[in-house]
Amino acid sequence: MTLDSHGILAAVTIAMYVPFLLVSIKIVSKYGTARGDGWILLLVFCIIRVLGGALLVAAEEVTPVNTSLYIGGYALEASGLSPLLLCTLGLLHSIFRTPDGFPRYQKPFRLLQLLGMIALILTIIGISDETSSTSDSSSSGNTMRRAGVILFAVLYIILVGICAHQWTQIRTVMRYRKQLLKAVSIALPFLAVRTLYSVLSTFSSSSFSITSTSTTQTNDLSKFNLFTGEWQIYLVMDMLMEYAVVIIYSVAALVLPLNEDYKSPDSYQEQYPLSGPQY
Repeated sequence: MTLDSHGILAAVTIAMYVPFLLVSIKIVSKYGTARGDGWILLLVFCIIRVLGGALLVAAEEVTPVNTSLYIGGYALEASGLSPLLLCTLGLLHSIFRTPDGFPRYQKPFRLLQLLGMIALILTIIGISDETSSTSDSSSSGNTMRRAGVILFAVLYIILVGICAHQWTQIRTVMRYRKQLLKAVSIALPFLAVRTLYSVLSTFSSSSFSITSTSTTQTNDLSKFNLFTGEWQIYLVMDMLMEYAVVIIYSVAALVLPLNEDYKSPDSYQEQYPLSGPQY
């Protein structure tokens, strides 16, 4: 069976993320899951993209049509924003660490992680309800899915605020984490476009229907629809924006010796006068 435009993009997604899946495994092995902060979520994101692409390609190759494959693939596509935002949150949290490796502001960041998880859960449950056979479940599912994407947008705005605050405190940031802050700052505009696409796509239709054409919307947002919208918009605002963020984070992780920030705390006595031995 010949792949349509979405199937081709799904195949391209697999080809794009398989190398970065291997790279992210190397990054996690370099920093570990405990001190790796957001790096483990970068690995999770790459897994989601490879798996989601595989499901969508399989959905077009399998006959008769298996809607479960489409639902699974598009559900992974819709929920992929969560690990990317939470990865960014983890990286920003790591920038707040002191030279002795002590993590600051634990409670606020855990609450923000909880916000991201709630958004993800609402999105997944909403998609599950919308793909059920009852109209009541479909209506409530649409509400939850939209609530989830709004929370994603709120989380992104908070990330921008945290990043801006860290720039005002740049003198207290460790040497290589200053470079990491630059990397996150460069990635945020790409992440903004990706988040905006999720919002526009979610509000472009009143349902998450794959097979039904009766619910297709003809409003101004219809071109952003994940199923029936223009694939060029999806390519630019979704795929390329995500890929740019992954490239930026991966290069930063491989190039920057972030663990070196913990080896010479004496060189940061001006910024952290209480971090060294006291006499």
